[in-house]
Amino acid sequence: MLEVATWKSHKILFLNTLAFTVCFAAWMFNGVLVTYLVDNQVFNWGPVKIGWLFGIPVLTGSLFRLPAGMLTDKFGGKPVYGTLLILCAIPMYLLSKADSFTSFALCSFGFGMAGVSFSIGIAFTSVWYPRERQGTALGIFGAGNAGAALTTLLAPTMLNKLTDNGANIEGWRQLPVYYALMLAGMGVIFFIFSENRKPASSGKSFTEMLTPLKHMRVWRFGLYYFLVFGCFVAFSQWLVPYFVNVYYLPLVTAGLFASMFSLPSGVIRALGGWLSDMFGGRRIMYWVLGSSTLICFMLIVPKMEIYSPGRGVMAKRAGVVKDVTPAAVVMSDQAYTLKGKPATLENFDSGVLVLPGKQTWQEPVVTAGQTVKKKELLAKGVTRIYFQANVWIFAVLVLVLGTIWGIGKAAVYKLIPDYFPEEVGVVGGMVGVLGGLGGFVCPIVFGYLLEWTGLWTSCWMFMLTLSVACLISLHYIVEKMMHEKHPEDMRQFETK
Repeated sequence: MLEVATWKSHKILFLNTLAFTVCFAAWMFNGVLVTYLVDNQVFNWGPVKIGWLFGIPVLTGSLFRLPAGMLTDKFGGKPVYGTLLILCAIPMYLLSKADSFTSFALCSFGFGMAGVSFSIGIAFTSVWYPRERQGTALGIFGAGNAGAALTTLLAPTMLNKLTDNGANIEGWRQLPVYYALMLAGMGVIFFIFSENRKPASSGKSFTEMLTPLKHMRVWRFGLYYFLVFGCFVAFSQWLVPYFVNVYYLPLVTAGLFASMFSLPSGVIRALGGWLSDMFGGRRIMYWVLGSSTLICFMLIVPKMEIYSPGRGVMAKRAGVVKDVTPAAVVMSDQAYTLKGKPATLENFDSGVLVLPGKQTWQEPVVTAGQTVKKKELLAKGVTRIYFQANVWIFAVLVLVLGTIWGIGKAAVYKLIPDYFPEEVGVVGGMVGVLGGLGGFVCPIVFGYLLEWTGLWTSCWMFMLTLSVACLISLHYIVEKMMHEKHPEDMRQFETK
């Protein structure tokens, strides 16, 4: 790393961030395209196949992050990054020729290599900045996550124009060509304008470079990144079909809402890097994981309408029913007033309802002339419970969650150069692998959970479980470190 940042440092940071934005936009390409093709019945793919197509590019971009980080530490970022961009353009172009699930999956596996740009950019950026400014620099680089928002925001509109709003459905094949040109063009720009630089550890053998992976700390960082990055990647794609199926929104509108999740999360990462430099990555992670737990808990309740038995009316004494109306049941010596059914049941999609609501009424279950015994049921109670899960409230919660995860992404990568200053490529690559696997695993898990439960909110139940696990892990480690470094203070605190 450099002792002082220079104008060359800022130039490389700009190129790295721009290239990462392009790569990330391509990496998330299937989230919009697959949803569009399925909605327009071009392909008949169910939730599980959709989940696989969402996850395959993420799998590729995750598995190869470690070797990409090692190559960057060994040879520098210029040749590795430039080559990657040009190579990814080839399968992206071939996607325009795909006509089956298999060919679509193979092309997705190829252009998914764009995801390794993260570990390349992290390693290449860190060697150009001093330690005290790496959190901010890596946070700015991570803002390239906003590429996901560019795809979810612009791709649906482009698909509508290319297909004449569905009249010429084969027009979708032009969009992968445009993305391929964008990747290849960025690769040429990177080769022309960037300058190469290697870390001090570049002389190590590949076996020696893997030594830091024996530390448990690397794997804990990977767990946190699985949540704040992997799940961010998963939802960048999953939210498009989520909004379409749960709230019946058009694809363009769903893409706009999904971009509300992706764009702030990418942009805020720069702020997260600065906050981590100021207050420390571990403290920021405490706040991030606690907030993630709370918001996911608020999102697990599904949009629903439930009918359940309510409070009924029973006969106070035996007798014969004389008359039955919706308003009352009349017996020989007593009339039982009933709570009538509302003339028009409330439409819980109108207005903004924050909390669940209910309606209750009673319906007769006896007929005139019927003999009833004491405490026999005369009218059954009906309770209707409804929860709107208002789309605007949901969108705001999702936006806040994406923003919080964006800060968390920067906090994790602030911790890496603090503990492994000369092995950022290797450690960052391994953490990126584990985080990227979240982007691969989660859409598939979401698909299976949706298939098994029938609930779209099952994905938030999974997120709640994962957030709690990460928070408990962090708290345990912090307490352990406090006991080791300040045993006397901890004993006094525990006895109070």
